[in-house]
Amino acid sequence: MRIKLIIGMLLCIYPSVWAISDLELLKQADSLASYYDTDFSAEYTIVQDKPGQSRSTTVAGVFRRDSQDMYVIVIMQPTVSKGQGYLKQGKTLWFYDPESRRFNTTSSQDRFQNTNARNSDFTRSTLAEDYRIVSGEDEMLGRFNCRVLSLEGLTDELTYPKMKIWISEDGLVRKTEDYSLSGQLLRTSAFPDYQQIGRRLVPRRILFVDTLRGATINGTFVNEKTQITITKPSFEKVPDSVYSKTFLETVNR
Repeated sequence: MRIKLIIGMLLCIYPSVWAISDLELLKQADSLASYYDTDFSAEYTIVQDKPGQSRSTTVAGVFRRDSQDMYVIVIMQPTVSKGQGYLKQGKTLWFYDPESRRFNTTSSQDRFQNTNARNSDFTRSTLAEDYRIVSGEDEMLGRFNCRVLSLEGLTDELTYPKMKIWISEDGLVRKTEDYSLSGQLLRTSAFPDYQQIGRRLVPRRILFVDTLRGATINGTFVNEKTQITITKPSFEKVPDSVYSKTFLETVNR
């Protein structure tokens, strides 16, 4: 009884900073990373570092309409890939090749332009719908007091069947770890800072580190990394015609 009394007193003196449940926190993180009441567009600069190889840079225009689960991505650089594009409409994702002028279906789970980013990284966040929370604990991540949630996928259509996610007190995702079904760590993602556009928040940078792909340099294994820098974010309405195959066919003519 005395131990219970002491614990109760400590909880009154040092109340938890988390005033909502883990599920509500995950829903809040989804809502901050999704824009259901507006379109979103931005320029993404994607820098791929493969150990022992030259660095490659891809610049793309990204257009999202989260309310209809759609996005369009147009590759602007490098020249060899210019005009390639992606069109997502619900669960269907097409890749457009301007050389063959053909659309081929692809998967949200596939690597984006052979980087450590996946096609699913460019769409709205639906973690609270796609995963169940297995456990939660508090942890400091640098200067951020975070709630760490361990998640297991509810369907076999997800890019990663298991995840861990670090959510800071302001509801923003600061780090994720992606796992295989067997529990092997596959990728780590970091969201070091955000930019505020009106009342909305957009990541300024995202860093993906592949834990399996890389090369041994001078006796040390160096992981492949991809950094995405997001610039020129806008929440102005995008014409309906952009979210179409016709747009990708004609954008570079």
